[in-house]
Amino acid sequence: MSTRINKYISELGIASRRQADTMVADGRLSINDRAAIPGSQVRPGDVVKLDGRVISGDMPERVYIAFNKPEGITCTTDLRDPTNIIDFIDYPERIFPVGRLDKASTGLILLTNDGDLVNLILRARYGHEKEYEVTVRERITPEFMAGMRKPVPILNTLTKPSKIRQLDTHRFRITLSQGMNRQIRRMCEYFDYHVISLERRRIMNVTL
Repeated sequence: MSTRINKYISELGIASRRQADTMVADGRLSINDRAAIPGSQVRPGDVVKLDGRVISGDMPERVYIAFNKPEGITCTTDLRDPTNIIDFIDYPERIFPVGRLDKASTGLILLTNDGDLVNLILRARYGHEKEYEVTVRERITPEFMAGMRKPVPILNTLTKPSKIRQLDTHRFRITLSQGMNRQIRRMCEYFDYHVISLERRRIMNVTL
């Protein structure tokens, strides 16, 4: 039974399928000493190499970690970054984060070696919910809450409507179904509000 090269790489826990596609495009992967191309199939007994190093082998046991990330840790697998989350957790098996959480933000981040799970969670069309608790410098007004519920123009597009609930004069809970870069901070900035702290409390049905 054969497996597409990008799926094979993700199942080994080396990278997501999208990252594996980039590896193929960059000429970093080979099958039986022949450069892999998009759609290449890996069959039992094939020798797969990444950057000239053999990576063929049995599929590892699946690992799923829910981690409460502190402030100052970067959700990257780049070990050249001294604040990278991989060295901080120091798990004995190869894992990678599912999506990102800003360095200045705290809370729930998932890590795994299951590339299929990464694709399932990150694909925008599935609309998986993520819930955050946010503290802002300015006093929260009804107008601010109403504006945050509606689509907000950021990054040359509109956000999807959000679920939002005020907790006190400076804190609120917000649930998003998309994951744009620094989305909550940018939404707040649009209304001239400034985020003091941001904690992710939930991803789908996984909570802190």
